[in-house]
Amino acid sequence: MQEIVAKLTAKDDKYACAIADRIISESQATDEWYEYFDAFASLLNHPKSFVRNRVLYILAANAQWDDENRFDAILDDYLAHVTDEKPITSRQCIKALAQVGKAKPQYITRILDRLHNADLTKYKDSMRRLIEQDMAETERILGTILL
Repeated sequence: MQEIVAKLTAKDDKYACAIADRIISESQATDEWYEYFDAFASLLNHPKSFVRNRVLYILAANAQWDDENRFDAILDDYLAHVTDEKPITSRQCIKALAQVGKAKPQYITRILDRLHNADLTKYKDSMRRLIEQDMAETERILGTILL
């Protein structure tokens, strides 16, 4: 478990990104990475935004395998990144929430509430518009699931 955390937090961002991409890709098809869910979750509030970005997608990819409902314990921390200090991380979170909602439809109402109540005033106008577009797209995707 510590080895996985070390790889995802490596100073070499290209290496860490490649590891994360592999985990995300493999997690689409198999639950082999789900056993590390808690290790991934422990990185949600990592000081480095690149790490947070990777982990948001890894956790979203593993939500489909979460029969133990471990996501329940991290949902509030996950949703906090809708308004992450870094606008890129905010965008990554919002995009990943579509996958979380598909895997865990019971969260859709909470996700939508968080999106509707997000205070985006801290972001520059150019980034705020992009974040709002991401929110609209995620809301659209999640809305089709609720139908």
